[in-house]
Amino acid sequence: MAKVVVTGGAGFIGSHIVDALVGRGDEVHVIDNYAAGRFDERTNPRATYHEEDIREYDTLAPILEGAELVFHEAALPRVQFSIEHPLDTSSVNIMGTINVLRAAHLGGVKRLVYAASSSAYGDQAILPLSEDLPPMPKSPYGLQKHVGELLCRMWSGVYGLPTVSLRYFNVYGPRFDPEGAYALVIGKFLKQRVEGKPLTITGDGTQTRDFTHVSDVVRANLLAAESPKVGKGEVVNIGAGNNVSVNTIAGLIEGPSVHIEPRLEPHDTRADNRKARELLGWEPRIRIDEGIAELKKEMGVE
Repeated sequence: MAKVVVTGGAGFIGSHIVDALVGRGDEVHVIDNYAAGRFDERTNPRATYHEEDIREYDTLAPILEGAELVFHEAALPRVQFSIEHPLDTSSVNIMGTINVLRAAHLGGVKRLVYAASSSAYGDQAILPLSEDLPPMPKSPYGLQKHVGELLCRMWSGVYGLPTVSLRYFNVYGPRFDPEGAYALVIGKFLKQRVEGKPLTITGDGTQTRDFTHVSDVVRANLLAAESPKVGKGEVVNIGAGNNVSVNTIAGLIEGPSVHIEPRLEPHDTRADNRKARELLGWEPRIRIDEGIAELKKEMGVE
């Protein structure tokens, strides 16, 4: 039974990773300070939970000691929040990541998988977005997550800690927080539909995103932890490779809609996932219409 640590393991994506690890028989330790709140449905009774802050190295390090794997999911997310709180988000997303990397290296961890973000791309003239494109983040959050990738690569090169960074594209699925960072437009639309409110479409609704189901993201993490083709700080896109517009999402969820002012964000994203296929043996399985139908059923929206 391998000891595995998941930072941010009480969050949306992290909790699904925890369930997968527990399901295969690992000894799972979760580090989370519950900054996003507490959600009972995300707690796995067979995992050990440590209410700690990754910015506190002295309490973090003993938990990582002797772990086989670390999945670093902890972050203060959201583009807009990072614009309003650049210092707080930097302390967690950059200094916290340094603490996790240092503790993993000194604790003898065999590999660290880092939750990176497609926000690092910013606006690009070319789609799909491939890992070869120069990062052009448009927010402190996008920059912080890119710095995390660079830190992982450096820890691999300088300290010999095997790492790999997975750039997530708009993750959605069961257990998302309708108010939280990963709710995205899908979660907000579903919440509005349940409450009988019109769906609020920012701008003209033609902006597109590459929505990726959380079960596909979990599988990518498990593959990244074991693939012999990664471990030197590689950056790998984890996206469905198929972007759809906000208007299309509104059509799948159904209901009246209204348009509101556009906000500062890239107009389009779509992942080039060839590297994930080649290095991890990963490919997406859940189509967007299937994923939304699952969520509508779960929330009682017919």
